Amino acid sequence: MTKPISMLGSGSRFSPGNIVSTPGALAALREHGKQPCDLLDRHLAGDWGDVCPGDAIRNDQSLAHGERLFSAYEIASGVVVWVITERDRALTTLLLPHEY
Repeated sequence: MTKPISMLGSGSRFSPGNIVSTPGALAALREHGKQPCDLLDRHLAGDWGDVCPGDAIRNDQSLAHGERLFSAYEIASGVVVWVITERDRALTTLLLPHEY
C-alpha cells in the first residue's frame, strides 16, 4: 500500500514541492516491490542513499543554501532510482539514471 503524500516524513528537513515520477522509475519500483514513498521519506530526511561522500557533503551544503538536492538509491542489484529536488523546492522527481 502506498502512503498518501500527506503522510510523508514527519522527519522531513525540507518540502518536496510537487512530486512526480517517470514511468520507468515507477515500473522499476513496482517490479522490485518498493514504494516511492520509502525513497521520498529517506530523501526528505537527508539520507542521500548511495551517493559518494563528496556528493553527500554537497547535498548537506545545498540543503543549507537552497540548491538542488540529489539522492540515489539502489533498489535491487544494478537498479538505481534517482530522486532530485529542484533548488526552488517546487518539484521533486523520481527517475532512472538513463532517463536524465
